[in-house]
Amino acid sequence: MAEVVFQRLTLIGLGLIGSSVARAAKATGAVGEVVACDADAAVLARVAELGIADRVESDPATAVTGADCVMLCVPVGALAEVAAAIAPHLAQDAVLTDVGSTKVSVIRDVGPLVPAGVHFVPGHPLAGTEFSGPDAGFATLFEGRWTLLVPPPGTEAAAVDRMTALWRRFGSMTEIMEPAHHDRVLAIVSHLPHLLAFTICGTADDLADESRQEVLRFAASGFRDFTRIAASDPTMWRDVFLNNREALLEMLARFTEDAQAMARAIRWGDSAYIEDRVLRGRKIRRSLIDLKQA
Repeated sequence: MAEVVFQRLTLIGLGLIGSSVARAAKATGAVGEVVACDADAAVLARVAELGIADRVESDPATAVTGADCVMLCVPVGALAEVAAAIAPHLAQDAVLTDVGSTKVSVIRDVGPLVPAGVHFVPGHPLAGTEFSGPDAGFATLFEGRWTLLVPPPGTEAAAVDRMTALWRRFGSMTEIMEPAHHDRVLAIVSHLPHLLAFTICGTADDLADESRQEVLRFAASGFRDFTRIAASDPTMWRDVFLNNREALLEMLARFTEDAQAMARAIRWGDSAYIEDRVLRGRKIRRSLIDLKQA
């Protein structure tokens, strides 16, 4: 049997990602003990019912005591408050990590709070669904998906190696990335698509009542795909948008220019331009399928 990567993993926040990590940790034997902590008593009660953690704790300070890995699975806007609460109670040589979708803000907000002797290795698993809560998680969520690790300069290599080993035990592929680069990449592949989905669904909802009912009755697969994305957790995505403001606005501006170019092509009947854009979209889709990321 493979050795454990961490003796005790404390998860703070048991939504989709946190509960999936808990399940994966138990299923793979990568962790000796899983401790769950959440601000919502109902969530903790459900975690206990599901049996996906060895112990549940409502107090963050108690939850992190003695843990050699603490993973923050709360919205990025709440990370600083949680980090401040647990910092005095983190064990020497413990690894502190997170799963947030922005990394510049995480390093900015959490980094200064990390005590000496604790290793800070921010991370971001590129996996998820539109569902949330402890019932939404599953042990295989990370299999075949990327997890990006974004350690600040000077982070001990052994700590990064341990986080790499943990995510690989969960079936994830891993890569080290610089924080600002991470945020620009995620702005185009994740944050902008979510922004567009929320906006399109908002536009549909603002239509006159009769038209709106027809949209819902006759929704084609394209609109259904947008509604799936738009069903995502609002608090999480509010925090992502606000904490990756610059990169997201840059990508939105580029998209707006391209959308205007497409509008001009449609207005003036530029069939070659339209066909080129459709073919480029098909090419990207084929590439995702080839990379098994579709």
